[in-house]
Amino acid sequence: MRAPAIPEDCVITLSAADEQLPELWSHFHHLNLEAHMYASQWFLTLFTAKFPLCMVFHITDLLLCEGLNVIFNVALALLKTSKEDLLQTDFEGALKFFRVQLPKRYRAAENARRLMEQACNIKVPTKKLKKFEKEYQTLRESQLQQEDPIDRYQRENRRLQEASMRLEQENDDLAHELVTSKIALRTDLDQAEDKADVLNKELLCTKQRLVETEEEKRRQAEETAQIKEVFRRELEKAESEIKKTTTIITEYKQICSHLSTRLEKQQAATKEELDIIKSKVMACERCREVFSKEGPLQMYAPSRDNRNSELDEEKDSLKSQLRELELELAQTKLQLVEAKCKIQELEHQRGVLMNEIQAAKNSWFSKTLGSLKSSTGSTSQPPSSPKDGPP
Repeated sequence: MRAPAIPEDCVITLSAADEQLPELWSHFHHLNLEAHMYASQWFLTLFTAKFPLCMVFHITDLLLCEGLNVIFNVALALLKTSKEDLLQTDFEGALKFFRVQLPKRYRAAENARRLMEQACNIKVPTKKLKKFEKEYQTLRESQLQQEDPIDRYQRENRRLQEASMRLEQENDDLAHELVTSKIALRTDLDQAEDKADVLNKELLCTKQRLVETEEEKRRQAEETAQIKEVFRRELEKAESEIKKTTTIITEYKQICSHLSTRLEKQQAATKEELDIIKSKVMACERCREVFSKEGPLQMYAPSRDNRNSELDEEKDSLKSQLRELELELAQTKLQLVEAKCKIQELEHQRGVLMNEIQAAKNSWFSKTLGSLKSSTGSTSQPPSSPKDGPP
């Protein structure tokens, strides 16, 4: 039985190489190295099997712009750039060069760019490609005519058997894939049902938490109202104490003012009496002599001494009363300062309580809103079911 025919693209490449690179073609012919041994992978994969992506991207761009003939230009450019290396290799070395060394050469983007420029400069007329294609078709038909009909039928029979086996394998694969898909769909459906049950339980728990949160909110509102009432009472009490203290301070101020006026009057009266006594003493010659010798503080008249002592005692009593009033005034001021401090402390406590109440309200509201959003978000998206469910 004859070997299978060479791929058409490889035959065209071989014919073009015979015309463009006769020395390299002769060397390959001497080595019995055919084009399909190294170029078939280029055409089947569009150079993506071995060559780097930077080069493949350039080839793809040219293919979209120029058409399929670019593939032959790239193949001829690869042979032309590697001509010197290939002429020095044997059969195994040439295959290894195409497999290993040639792809490594174009890992650099600059080398790939120069290769694309050289491929664009190579001109392979379309008429020659058509000619090479016709020659290949003629060669193929002559091979088929020379082939034994029995061998051809046997080959066709094997090809059909292989196609049948391939279709049976594909059928088995599809059946296996169908069963696997059904099992996977059933598993996904069970998981979705389990997830729905879990979400329902979470929804019930969230509703319960919502009821508890509402109860907690109501209880906190009652406590807040009680605290406000207590604070209001304390504030009213403090205000009444302040009013009382203010009234007492006003009264003490009035008393102090009255006493000060009385003291000034007493002092003025005492001074007038002293002036009168002094004028009388100075009018008497004996008293004037005694007064000048003994000094102004010593008096012989008992009535005058008694009167001066009474005035001193009255002064002392007034001074003691004034000191007592000043002491009472200082105590009242101290009580007023303590009342103001207590009021400030109550104001601070009220502010702290209001902040705590507001923070508790905000925390409760944010938690409740987040729970409701998560619950509604989970329940509003039903589990995705496949369009083609299991039977």
